[in-house]
Order: sequence, then C-alpha cells, then structure tokens
Amino acid sequence: MSRATTDHLGRPLIAVTGMGIMTSLGQGLADNWAALTGGVSGIHKITRFPTDGLSTRISGTVDFLDVPVNNAVERSYAMARETVLEALSMAGLGGDFGGPLFLAAPPIEPEWSARFALADRAGPSVRPGDAYDRFLAAMRVRPDPVFHEASLFGAISERLADRFGTRGLPVTLSTACASGATAIQLGVEAIRQGRTDRALTVATDGSVSAEALIRFSLLSALSTQNDPPEKASKPFTKDRDGFVIAEGAATLVLESLEAALARGATVLGILKGCGEKADLFHRTRSSPDGGPAIATIRAALSDAGIDEDGIGYINAHGTSTPENDKMEYGAMSAVFGERLARIPVSSNKSMIGHTLTAAGAVEAVFSLQTMLTGTLPPTINYQNPDPAIVLDVVPNVKRDAAVKAVLSNSFGFGGQNASLVMTAEPA
Repeated sequence: MSRATTDHLGRPLIAVTGMGIMTSLGQGLADNWAALTGGVSGIHKITRFPTDGLSTRISGTVDFLDVPVNNAVERSYAMARETVLEALSMAGLGGDFGGPLFLAAPPIEPEWSARFALADRAGPSVRPGDAYDRFLAAMRVRPDPVFHEASLFGAISERLADRFGTRGLPVTLSTACASGATAIQLGVEAIRQGRTDRALTVATDGSVSAEALIRFSLLSALSTQNDPPEKASKPFTKDRDGFVIAEGAATLVLESLEAALARGATVLGILKGCGEKADLFHRTRSSPDGGPAIATIRAALSDAGIDEDGIGYINAHGTSTPENDKMEYGAMSAVFGERLARIPVSSNKSMIGHTLTAAGAVEAVFSLQTMLTGTLPPTINYQNPDPAIVLDVVPNVKRDAAVKAVLSNSFGFGGQNASLVMTAEPA
C-alpha cells in the first residue's frame, strides 16, 4: 500500500526531516534532550553584566558561545547558524538549501552602551529631533557599518540566507512569545500552497540584557526567587511568581512528505496543524477568560483534522507566571474537558526558562523528540501544586509513554497566540 502524502483536506503533508537546537542546557539535540529528560536546569546566576540592585539576578543565558558579550544580534545569529547546521546535517542536505527562510528574531535594539557611544562619536552636530533622523545623522558624521547592521531587523536572516543559500527574500518576523511557532506556520503554509517543496524555519533569541531584565521586571513578569536559581521556574505550582528570561534557538527543516520520501529522507514527524488567533484584551496580559487561547487550540486541531481525543501529550506554554498558567489551564480545560486530567502536560520552561522569540520552535523540537523517543520530559520544581490547576504535569521525573500526537502551545504578549499539532505518522 502506498503511503498517503496528503492530509484530510487534500493538502501536502508536511514532514520534519531535520532539527537543531541550542539552549542554556547545551548545544545540540543530544545534549539538550539528555539534560531535559534528566530534570536538569539550565537556569543560573547572571554573570554577563552586573545585577546589583536588580530584583531578578538569574537567567537561562547561553554563555558558552564565543561572541561579543554586548551584541544581541551576533549572539542571536551565532545560535541560529549552529542550529541550522545541525538541522541540515540531520536532514542530509548540503550545498544551497534552495527553499525559503522564515526566521523568528527578537526586536533589534542596541545596548545603551552602544547608543551612548554612537552619540559621543556624532558629537554636537546631531541636533534633537526624531530619533531615527538623529540616528542617520550620527551615522553620516561617523559611519559604522558594524553598528548599522546590528541595528537592522533583517540582518540576521540576510546573513543566514547568504550562508545557507535559501531562495527568495528571507522573511523575518516577531510575534512576541509565539514567534517560533509562527515561523513554523509560515513554512507549513508555503509548502501547502505549492510555493516550495521545502522550507527552513528558524527561531533565535539572544537578547538577555540588563535593560531587558528591567523592562520585564517593571511588568512584574519575572521571578524574583533568585536563590537557588534552578528552583525559580515552577510552572503550575501555588508559589510560582514569574518566568525566568532565557536564550536559545531552534531550526526545523520542513518538506512536503512526498518530496522527503522521494529523496529517501528520514521523516522525524509530521507538522499536522497550525492555529493562530489574536487577542485584543491588553498589550501584555492575556484575556482572563482564555477565549483567544481556546480558539487557537481548536483552530490547530481543526487544521490537523484531529479531535480532542487524539492528543496524547501537551507541551504547555507554562511560563510560571500566576496569570498565564491560570489562563492556559482554563483554555485547555475548555477544549479537553474532564479528559485533560489524564493527558500528560509538561512545561520545558521549568528547566530552560522562557526563550521568548525562540520558545515556540524550541518546544516544537522537544515535542517531536517526545514522540521519537517515547519519553515525556518532566516539569521540575513541582513541590507545591496549585489546587486550582488540576493537571498531570509529569512531576519532577521523566516518564516513558508512547505518544502519537502532541499539541504545543505558545501564548505571547500583545495577544499573539499560536498552537501546533505534530504527529508521529501521517494518518
């Protein structure tokens, strides 16, 4: 019998043929998966910059790369590059990639030290006025190509496109914490629409800085439980107090199943469905009734042609903030009803922190690995359950379980909500 290569709507099925990942747990899928399933935390005290006087002094930064300390663009690019190399190697692809690139990247904002240095170089000739006009004037006085590139939102994707030979104009996007999932969705849609047989979907975020910590602290979003660092992220517990900001990157090579089989590629899993809905409730807070999140999950299930009973594991957004965890639980309860208590639901963020722009793709890689290995990663630090959130969070210790379909949620600031459904087999 021939293998089906189209879905319930006659669209091409989307195969994942390569994955690459980097988080504070290490570089590469093997090291990350061993640490994650071992319940190891990558969260640690910040050493990159002084934290005196800050209420949060911990993070899941990636500190093992040889990149400039105060250059978020170089850090984000380096992580993206390394995960692309791993993913292409796994996919058995060399030379020019030949398909489009969809990159989720953090908003580009130079560090304050760089801004002050630019102002000093420009001198008094730069007059007060529009910020962008002043920036251009400063660059005319004393051009700095390196700084200029570091201030361009599309710089990372252009460098990746040149490095790996992608096709067409590279797309850079930022949809807050849903960005990684959104990049994957764009790759899925490009293949479904017949615009390409393959797509490179990348998400990266190396933007942890003192300014980032201060901004998120002002929103009361970060954990202040600094000691010990590895105990700070505790999703779905009664004493959760905020997320732990982190860095990371992940890449997925997507191909039409037909094209993947034709070239003899190993299929790691199927990207079966995507859902995305906007939330107009607040600039940072999610709607308390979970309405947009509910609609997002249902849209992903509908797109995948799978009903609620088909999901065997949920990779939760699970940030460890009081409000988000409560909202996500309510949304999942509305969709899965009483069965939710019997579905394993774990949060990778308990170990790696919140990788922001990269989170959706990082967690997609872990979701696929869950199905490939038959191992459910735990939610660590689950010592004091919230009685209002009744979930099987795979507490503290990994679990063996055969899973055929996974739901992965990403609910971001500004009302950006995305969910992915992945399956082990096409059917």
